[in-house]
Amino acid sequence: WLKTSGHTAMEKRPSTSRRKGKLKRFLLRYFPPGIILEYEFKGHRRTKPIDLLDLNEHTDVEVLINIIIRQEPLISEKRRPILRQLIAKLSSKLESKATGNYKLDKLLQAHILPLTNCAFNKSGDRFITGSYDRTCKVWDTHSGKEILKLPGHKNVVYAIAFNNPFGDRIATGSFDKLCKIWDSNDGKLIHTLQGHQKEIVCVGFDPQGAILATGSTDCTAILWDVENGKALFTLESHEAEIVSLHFNTEGNLLVTGSFDNTAVIWDVSTGQSLHVLDGHNGEISSTQFNFAGVHHSRRIY
Repeated sequence: WLKTSGHTAMEKRPSTSRRKGKLKRFLLRYFPPGIILEYEFKGHRRTKPIDLLDLNEHTDVEVLINIIIRQEPLISEKRRPILRQLIAKLSSKLESKATGNYKLDKLLQAHILPLTNCAFNKSGDRFITGSYDRTCKVWDTHSGKEILKLPGHKNVVYAIAFNNPFGDRIATGSFDKLCKIWDSNDGKLIHTLQGHQKEIVCVGFDPQGAILATGSTDCTAILWDVENGKALFTLESHEAEIVSLHFNTEGNLLVTGSFDNTAVIWDVSTGQSLHVLDGHNGEISSTQFNFAGVHHSRRIY
């Protein structure tokens, strides 16, 4: 019931020779339940998940903490108090029961033209909207007030995404064939990514926030290095528009769905096609890996 980076809870703690990286902070993941470690290794920010899929009210928290500390080299004994607090917070969230009663909280006049998409950051305290007015806006969820406006595209802003779980970067894909990466804190434009020949209709960050994928009506997807804004690979296999893409949990695989009735699974490290899935008789409109990253859904029901 505990998994971290592919090792089960019964495995022994790695030797000290493998204790590389400096832990920077913990991030809570409510669903599926787990803790994400953000650490620094050779000057680069990286993440590592600790999955707590079977955490419940009967879990012995102290035993669980002992297993985590024994198994995970990044977590020292002095982190025990904060680890206890995090697991208690997760348990509390899992035990809370939804009432099933919902009401309209706010109605925002967000843009002067129709919206195309919206997306929350991980904590849910901010969300973004894209519009036919060629802008993306950042909003405060609780107050409903506009925080930032991201102008610069010359056509419809159709695809938008946060680099969750971090939430400090926003990607916008547009019918102007460009993708832009923004700082979500101050609205500063970081990179303009140029490489597609037609409209960009889907974008997504990998779980580590290091790679961005863009999909286009030019039948290709492109993998980009978020730090320097350079293209890593152009993924060419589809014969029609790519309208959906999604990274698996580890970030080593990408699935793309297309109007050519197929989905393709790609190796992110090489840009090579691993599998072409051709069981549908019509256009694919959505793709998604399951949490384990082994299977994915290719239909909207």
